[in-house]
Amino acid sequence: MAESKNNDAFVEFERVQKSYDGETLVVKDLNLTLPKGEFLTMLGPSGSGKTTCLMMLAGFETATHGDIRLDGVGINNIPPHKRGIGMVFQNYALFPHMTIAENLSFPLEVRKIGKSEREEKVKRALDMVEMGDFGGRRPAQLSGGQQQRVALSRALVFEPELVLMDEPLGALDKQLREKMQFEITNLAHSLGITTVYVTHDQTEALTMSDRVAVFDDGRIQQCAPPDQLYEEPDNSFVAQFIGENNTLLGTIKEIKGDQAVVQLDDGELIDCKPINVSKVGERTRVSIRPERVEFNKERLQPGAHTLKAEVLEFIYMGDIFRTRLRVAGNDEFIVKTRNAPDQVRLTPGTQVDIGWLPRDCRALDA
Repeated sequence: MAESKNNDAFVEFERVQKSYDGETLVVKDLNLTLPKGEFLTMLGPSGSGKTTCLMMLAGFETATHGDIRLDGVGINNIPPHKRGIGMVFQNYALFPHMTIAENLSFPLEVRKIGKSEREEKVKRALDMVEMGDFGGRRPAQLSGGQQQRVALSRALVFEPELVLMDEPLGALDKQLREKMQFEITNLAHSLGITTVYVTHDQTEALTMSDRVAVFDDGRIQQCAPPDQLYEEPDNSFVAQFIGENNTLLGTIKEIKGDQAVVQLDDGELIDCKPINVSKVGERTRVSIRPERVEFNKERLQPGAHTLKAEVLEFIYMGDIFRTRLRVAGNDEFIVKTRNAPDQVRLTPGTQVDIGWLPRDCRALDA
């Protein structure tokens, strides 16, 4: 393959569109660049276009418009088996009539690799996922977690430069999922593999990825590292989709530089950071994360804004306390506090003052 002139562009989607019926676009004008070795997650609700993008990259779907390049070479017309891409699916897709070692040997045989080299690569790939002793078994003799490990090692056995994963941990229980998330990320980074991972599980996306592309309605709404995505969402969709988020509706009263005054619908005025609002009179949805809200006056920093709130419900969750409040007419306003020895447990019916820093409060599209 030709060397890419730009190291930042190992995988490139340029103005890619996809329609199945010639009318409705499932993917709309998609532009995305991945450098070599990056772990990128495509995250979004069902029907947002994320899986279609993955399938176009794999070669199982064809782009209706635009170019997809791998290492500087257009791959629109290259069949899937010649793209040199490893794939891991949710349903494992292992051959039931073959042993585990035969399953792993198959992609190597297709690539005309000799027997002794095949055996060596199969052993290395199985050892990588701690399945070295299971080569003689068949898939039906393994648990779901073991089958997923085998599917992962089969995708890595021919040492691809790019691995695509479509909801690979969807069928596993919570504990095993978390263990596998850690293992997949470690493997990808230690082997320097470029990974494109599709999921609708935001925790998975945040814990595993170098960057997350949030999809909605066939477009990338924001593509950024996990912390930036969570703390600096570009719009209301991203703020709502990633993590828990409090919203208050209001109208922009004034904008000066990076500070806006918003009049909430109950008449209260608060200071916010204007993100995608630009003029006075515009409707806005103010976004504030539950862990950035403080009701302990001693912990409130200078410049914090305070509002009156009524405690509606206290929920004990072990490591954190989750308190539901009524704030500015919103009965679903959540505050999260750490279960620290000195932490106050609020009682339903109590009136409290809550506050936050203006920079933690974002004025987004309504």
